[in-house]
Amino acid sequence: MTKEPAPHSPAREAAAPATSMASLDWRTRLAIRLGTWVLYALGATWRVTVHGREGLLQRSPEASRVVLTLWHGQMLPILWAHRQPTGVMISEHKDGEIIARIVGTFGFFGVRGSSSRGGTRALLEAVQVLKRGADMAITPDGPRGPRHSFAAGALVLAYRAGVPVVSLVAHVDRKWQLRSWDGFEIPKPFARVTIAYGDPVHLEDADLRSVTGRTQEFARRMEDALARVERVASGRSAP
Repeated sequence: MTKEPAPHSPAREAAAPATSMASLDWRTRLAIRLGTWVLYALGATWRVTVHGREGLLQRSPEASRVVLTLWHGQMLPILWAHRQPTGVMISEHKDGEIIARIVGTFGFFGVRGSSSRGGTRALLEAVQVLKRGADMAITPDGPRGPRHSFAAGALVLAYRAGVPVVSLVAHVDRKWQLRSWDGFEIPKPFARVTIAYGDPVHLEDADLRSVTGRTQEFARRMEDALARVERVASGRSAP
């Protein structure tokens, strides 16, 4: 992995939200404003190092897009570091609107739906996002877990769209970790955040059944990537 400093002023092209702020109740508007402010205040102090993103940044507009896979509990440091125009699958549960608004300030745009709600429609929309020239980010263990399990949705999406899968993992040296099913990670002020992008994996399987049978393989790939980034962050391994 080649070391790449995270950009200070990333491109932001957030899509217009489906609803206006004025249509939301005051508690939701307050949660969005407070959440955004807290994230930017915290994130501005983090010392972020990114490895393995050069290929994605140097792609031509005609080059293939990718499906990025990240663990649900690592969303916060990864979304902060990535901040490129990217679609992200967002649950249709009641907190989805808050999440969609906040990640929109980072340059992401929401595709609403999940494996449990709105899945078929969301998959079709995500395929179109990839074909129109934007990457998609998926949490294969979301929205309900189990933690670090790998549901087949990300692989189905990549296969349907004819694009590769790229793992995206993080290591944070100082963090708060919530007692939630995903062990959600919040880097503490001035934490060192190390982000690693994996090599693109092309799905050249004969059919969809073969693709969906590879979930354990891709779960191992992400766990191996997580172990590598932890070694890199601790100085026990070269990038």
